[in-house]
Amino acid sequence: MNRNTLHVLAASFFITLAYQPVLAENQILDEITVRGQKESPKEESLSIREVRESPARDMGEALKQIEGISYVRKGAIANDVVIRGFQKDNINVLVDGVRLQGACPSRMDPPSFHYDFSEIEQVKVIKGPYDLSNPGGLGGMIDAQTKEPGQGLGGEINLSYGSWDSFNASATASYGAGGYDGLLGYAYKYSDVPKSGDGKRLTEIYPATSPNRYKPDAINSKAYEINTGWGKFAINPTGNSRSEISYTYQDADHVLYPYLKMDADYDRTHRLNWTYRIRKISPLLQELKLQAYWDTVDHLMDDRFRFSSNPSAQVTRTYSMQTDARTQVYGAKLNAVLAVGPGTLKGGIDYYNRNWDAVNRRAGYLAYSDLAMIPDASIDNLGLFGEYELPLSNRFTLKGGLRGDLTWAEAHKANTKVTAGTSRYFADISANLQLTYTPAEGLDIFTGIARGTRTPDQQELFLDVPAATQYWHGNKDLKSTVNHQADIGAKFSTKRFYVNASIFYSDLQDYINFYQIPALSEKSYQNIHATMWGAELGSQVSLDYDLFLRGSLSYVEARNESADRPLSEIPPLRGTVSLRYDNGTFFFETLENLAREQDRVDSGLNETTTAGWATTDIKSGINYQGITLIIGITNLFDKQYFSHLSYARDPFQSGFKVPENGRYAYFSLGYKF
Repeated sequence: MNRNTLHVLAASFFITLAYQPVLAENQILDEITVRGQKESPKEESLSIREVRESPARDMGEALKQIEGISYVRKGAIANDVVIRGFQKDNINVLVDGVRLQGACPSRMDPPSFHYDFSEIEQVKVIKGPYDLSNPGGLGGMIDAQTKEPGQGLGGEINLSYGSWDSFNASATASYGAGGYDGLLGYAYKYSDVPKSGDGKRLTEIYPATSPNRYKPDAINSKAYEINTGWGKFAINPTGNSRSEISYTYQDADHVLYPYLKMDADYDRTHRLNWTYRIRKISPLLQELKLQAYWDTVDHLMDDRFRFSSNPSAQVTRTYSMQTDARTQVYGAKLNAVLAVGPGTLKGGIDYYNRNWDAVNRRAGYLAYSDLAMIPDASIDNLGLFGEYELPLSNRFTLKGGLRGDLTWAEAHKANTKVTAGTSRYFADISANLQLTYTPAEGLDIFTGIARGTRTPDQQELFLDVPAATQYWHGNKDLKSTVNHQADIGAKFSTKRFYVNASIFYSDLQDYINFYQIPALSEKSYQNIHATMWGAELGSQVSLDYDLFLRGSLSYVEARNESADRPLSEIPPLRGTVSLRYDNGTFFFETLENLAREQDRVDSGLNETTTAGWATTDIKSGINYQGITLIIGITNLFDKQYFSHLSYARDPFQSGFKVPENGRYAYFSLGYKF
């Protein structure tokens, strides 16, 4: 962003501060009420208002506002979500309950990358293995819930611009009548490469001798360019039934990942979802929901923007290394809610198929031959669950459930590790028991014990990446991970105050751990015994004079018990504190972000200590008659710092940590009718 643009932003910022608004209903008080009275102590949520106020480029950045959630930064976008130290397939990331998977074996494109903020109304988060309606979810669940059309004609337009020429525009239009409704939306965003606190771009992290360094014309190129379009149509055949179908297409081009040795040429994503819901069928059958879905991701990545792709006797194409990957998921669910006795019984049956195929091509001794990196492997899962909620009295509520899953994994191609037709079978049981005690109005005390499971994925079972210096492969003999977890928490709220505190302990049997094979230049996956424990604290209070004070704190400690050392890739102690003036029309907020040094590292993977840091963010805005203007600056003092989770440990690692963004100024303008 040039100097003139900064002057315009600064002037707009102080004009906003001087603006004398008309009083309006305060959304912050409404959110205190929702979180205090309508959410379980083990649940959290993020509203689209909170996302729009932030400069977040994806859901990974946006969700860091919730205590206990971190992310892995790979570049300017596509940050991977981490819940309490659990990441990748150890957590479920869903859209309207739909299972979505990225295609890149190095997780360039995590599930949360494949939808746009403008589609979403709210994000629901469950910490721990307490979601029985979906398989997996060993450490938690994130479900992004898309917008629903309202009655009559409605619409929303949003435009934002910030440092490094980052731009985001979206428009949504909807119409609803008594028997039908529909919604259409489109979003476009792009950005140049961000700079860190030392003034260098993220593409300049490599020394002049590194073959992974970017070519001069790529250093200051676009960091990403993404188009997303979506539509939703529904009919209401009767007063108590609804049939809805939705489709989304996303096209992401030229996405740079300094974190890795390659960058994405493109990601092409299709999502299709259909649901039919009928309520109040009989005094016994309260609700019945049928859902069917399909989604696919095509992902192509290579090193054409790096010096490693320069022509030579071995490099005879525009790249020296390329991976062409594709994933597809389809499935169906049938869920029911029944009034059984004094309580409520929820149950269902579900099935999904996940196919993953990744072909790797490299110069050198492989001479660009096709390698079945992930050998066209499929996972089929059939599950059945039941969950009963029983009010024992006005103060006690007991909830418990059981889930069973049968899972088949099969490789349809051969590589040096498996033959075509190699398969595995898994049978897993998940369960939980939860007790909520309400000793006084506004106070809920929660305790729960749970058994959560998840099967190995195709990469962990069948991966094959032979190399001259570092061999990376799967382990077809892996077992399912089992998480025995205990939680206790308390939530207290009034009309002006909210606090949520929790602590958990996990004993992880057969935890799937990435490791260096001793005395060999090989890395693979193994089952180990691990433990995790941690705590979160979040609070918000409405003070006099329209002031709101908010704070959060989260900590996780994890140990590889089998090797008697810390578990790798665990976030450090983190916290935030903010003060906000908000009268419903105008707000100003200052936020301090803090992280302690992480010195609990896995020496077996050469993990290194990450220094602690503190940054300051400020923002201000106006919300008047459907028009919203927000202006802000993150990392106000241009701090140079690193997230502990910013380093990949596989053969495609870049070898250098990617710093967090430096000072970022932004503004956004929105109109809703």
